[in-house]
Amino acid sequence: MKKIFEGISNKVRVHKKLTVFLVVVIVCTAYLITRNAAATPQTVTQTAVAEKGTLVISLSASGQVTAANSATVDTAATGVVKKVYVQNGQRVKAGDPLIEVDLDQDSRQKYLSASASYTSAKNNLASAQNQINTLQAAMFSANQKFINDAVARELETNDPTYIQQNATWIASENAYNNQQMAIAAAQSNLSAAALSLRSTSPIIYAPISGTVNGMSLTPGSVIASQSSNSNAASSQKIGSIVTEANPTITLNLTQVDIPKVKIGNKATIVLDAFSDKTFTGKVVSIDTVGNTSSSVTNYPTVIQLDTANKELFPNMTANANIILNTVDNVLLVPISAVQTQNGESTVRVQRNGGTELVSVETGAKSDTQIEIKSGINEGDTVITSISSVSTTTQTQSLFSGLGGNRGGSFGGAGATTVIRTNR
Repeated sequence: MKKIFEGISNKVRVHKKLTVFLVVVIVCTAYLITRNAAATPQTVTQTAVAEKGTLVISLSASGQVTAANSATVDTAATGVVKKVYVQNGQRVKAGDPLIEVDLDQDSRQKYLSASASYTSAKNNLASAQNQINTLQAAMFSANQKFINDAVARELETNDPTYIQQNATWIASENAYNNQQMAIAAAQSNLSAAALSLRSTSPIIYAPISGTVNGMSLTPGSVIASQSSNSNAASSQKIGSIVTEANPTITLNLTQVDIPKVKIGNKATIVLDAFSDKTFTGKVVSIDTVGNTSSSVTNYPTVIQLDTANKELFPNMTANANIILNTVDNVLLVPISAVQTQNGESTVRVQRNGGTELVSVETGAKSDTQIEIKSGINEGDTVITSISSVSTTTQTQSLFSGLGGNRGGSFGGAGATTVIRTNR
């Protein structure tokens, strides 16, 4: 009996070993099959439909809102604010008083000196204007005497009378012209004196008509001296006057882009502060001289908005698209659909279940679209790109469901094997 049990036990051990061996073989075979059955790279094709529309050719540039619709209110006077006649948001006219200052001793002396200079300049201009009337009368008199005497008698140019009368006329004409230059100089001196008087005046006036903005001074505020090392007082800003003019955007264009832009070109503008709004405008100024810095030349170009907007402030960042040209009712495809080689342009078109390479004639193009003049028709499907991608293969274990969820033992695999192929 003992031998019988030993024989049975040996057979059981043999069967167990054989079973384990077969399981290992099956697992290894399944692993090798799934591993070698790597996913074949798939081709992904992107397409677009050729459609008729309007091609917009534009140029992108960035810049800032400029203060072309405002004037600075400044003063060189120092002292204590005595009265404030206006408040922010109030409309004023040019020359209206804004603030009165109780001048300190230094500013009072400068104001008195400026007043004296202004009075002197004003008197000099009046004197020069009075004198020019006398010189003008002398010039006409000398001219008439020369015409009615020497010229009328047809005297020779070397005749003493002819020489004398002609010289008198020329001298009087030169005196008149010189006096005109003296008047211009006197007017310039008066303007400078008036500017100096205004900047040192205890009354600060509105330089232009508009709306008061940025005024923060109140009665009792101190306007301190801003003297430089040269002891010359410099003007300081105390506010601004904003007009109803539409805001402007200044862009810096490169030497490659500037020849493309013309006065009057329309533009769309988006500001960082209002990313959900689009403003419109047009090019009103192009500085063709440009500014050079670090061997790079930029050409300031100004765009004026079509509408006024009080929410736009100077130095806000703006991004503009200047519309260079528009082409209406043309056949358009994405620019990536056209391949050009050796001067020939081609497009891949899906036709009759396949792909056909078609030669096309192109026209105008933007950054994203291109005009097709001939070669394909409206409604044709064109290929814009072809790419190859790898797939991920997922396989179920051969032993799924054979023994519950005893992960890690042969008796109950129950897990999903994921094989990733990257090629």
